[in-house]
This record gives sequence, C-alpha cells and structure tokens, in this order.
Amino acid sequence: MSMMKVRRLGTVGPEVSAMGLGCMGMSDFYGPASEDESVATIHSAMEAGITLLDTGDFYGAGHNELLVHKALRGRNRDRILLSVKFGALRSPDGSFLGYDGRPAAVKNFAAYSLKRLGTDHIDIYRPARVDPNVPIEETVGAIADLIQAGYVRWLGLSEASWSTVRRAHAVHPVADLQIEYSLMSRSVETKILPTLRELGIGLTAYGVLSRGLISAGALKGQSQSGFRSHFPRFQGQNLKNNLALVEALAAFAASKAVSVAQLAIAWVLSRGRDIIPLVGARRRDSLQEALGSLDLVLTAEDFSKMEALIPVPAVAGERYMPEQMAMLDSERP
Repeated sequence: MSMMKVRRLGTVGPEVSAMGLGCMGMSDFYGPASEDESVATIHSAMEAGITLLDTGDFYGAGHNELLVHKALRGRNRDRILLSVKFGALRSPDGSFLGYDGRPAAVKNFAAYSLKRLGTDHIDIYRPARVDPNVPIEETVGAIADLIQAGYVRWLGLSEASWSTVRRAHAVHPVADLQIEYSLMSRSVETKILPTLRELGIGLTAYGVLSRGLISAGALKGQSQSGFRSHFPRFQGQNLKNNLALVEALAAFAASKAVSVAQLAIAWVLSRGRDIIPLVGARRRDSLQEALGSLDLVLTAEDFSKMEALIPVPAVAGERYMPEQMAMLDSERP
C-alpha cells in the first residue's frame, strides 16, 4: 500500500488520515471480539498511517475507551486524534435510556472519558445524538468551555440535522459532523452535505458498509445475526431485496478484481476530500481489506455504475429501528 493519504476535517479542524478506524465493534453490538486482536488491529491501523480513532464512552460501558487506552500505551499520543462521542444513557442490561446533553453532564462525561483514555485531552468531542430536551446551544457551549480549558481540541457533532448544525456552528466552529453515509444511506446529500460545505465543516462517515450488509460475509449469511438482525434492512423480504442489490455490486467488484467492501468504501472516498470514512474493522485482515480501497483507481463511469446498481429508492427498510429513527435529529426536515 502507498503512503497514507490525508484530508482535513473542515476549515477549522485537524488534518487526518483519509480513513479512520471506528472502534465500537471491538466492545459492543456485534458479538464477542478478541481484546488482543482488537489491540493488534489498532496497532496495525497506526502503523498503516491511520491517525483518527473513533470511540464512545457508552461503547461497552466504558470498555472501548479502556481498550483504546491499552492500545495507545507506550505509543506516541500526539500522532493520534481521538474522536469521542458522549451522552447516551444505558442501563446495566445494555438497553438505551435516552440522551443527556445538559452542560453539567457534558463536563461530567468528559472527566470520565479523560480518565479512561489515560489522556489530558480529547481531540474531537461530540454528542452521540442531539438531546431533544436541551438546546444545542447549551450542549455546544459546554464543549466550548472544555475547549477553552484545554480538555478538548475541536467540536464535533453526530447525526444532527442541517438546521441544528447551523445553530451549533453559530456558537462555536464545528470541525465535522459524524453521520451514516454509504451507497445504501444517502439522505445526507439532500440538505445536510450542502450545509456542511457552505459552512466549511467536514464529514466523518460511519456505516460505510451499511452495518456489514455490503460485504461478502453478508452474501454468505454471516452478518445477519445478533444486533444487526434487529435493523429493518436485515429483516425478512427487506433482507432478500437488499442482498440482491449487493450481489449485483459484488459481480461488478469481481469484474474489477476487488472486493465488494473495497468498492463501497472507495465510493464514499470519492464523494469529496471533505469526507473521511470510518471503517469498523475488528480484525487485522478486515483492516487490510479496507485499506486496499485507498489505492483503487476507478473512473466516474465506475462510480455511476455503482450508484445504478444500488439506486436509493431500491434499498428496503430504514437504517434504524423506529424508536431509534425517532431520536435522529438528522432525519428531521
């Protein structure tokens, strides 16, 4: 693989690797994961030039932050940018209880994250969801206080609507918005992405493989159990419909001698230099596959072909369950 390419998170944010590593699956949601393999994967990512690690204080009830801390121990902290999400409230059984964006809660969450991560600062700090009961100006104001005090470097947002992004940016410059973006999830293109570009805000894209739906494993039935089985796109006729789309894309990938996952990541990379895909690799082999997408040479015709194979109206099912969709500020007009 060639030297890692870099991109910038908006006009006010830092320069980062063109691909980030999402660490969530190493601790939560996608079944058991080997801690040793997870640490080895983070190390491999760093050795490959990845500088952006994404985590959340509620992934595995703090386990993910402790895992990242373990992986960074003895390494050059200044070479890594830690993106941390906060605000999700969970019960001991793992269920979600809502979100808390109150200023006092923001600062409390940050204190615990700093301790678990073993660092004196968080590079990019963002509410995991917009708290509907707290004005975004108050949540962002608390993060601005943390930036002023040196505990946080940049402000980020997650799953916020175009209007909420504007309100937040008016209080303090936003470096990036983290939101789902893939061949199967393109609603961001209507109002959110144009707003980000108008304001000079970057986009970190999660779910670039649509929770593993766009993968060889999904075609073999390997990605349809556990937490994913609750998503509408993985259920019944929706799944059959969506796998037919992925099969067509996989055939096109085979004609290019690449994997279907590499093709999907390359498509996200092609959307603009202000977009950084987060890959949720939990193992070194998955990471290496994802890294291969950075070196693909594809034409505009290739990308148009991919979009024709997975047209937005043909994707069956919402990206989250109904109760979760209702909590997505990004889905509001």
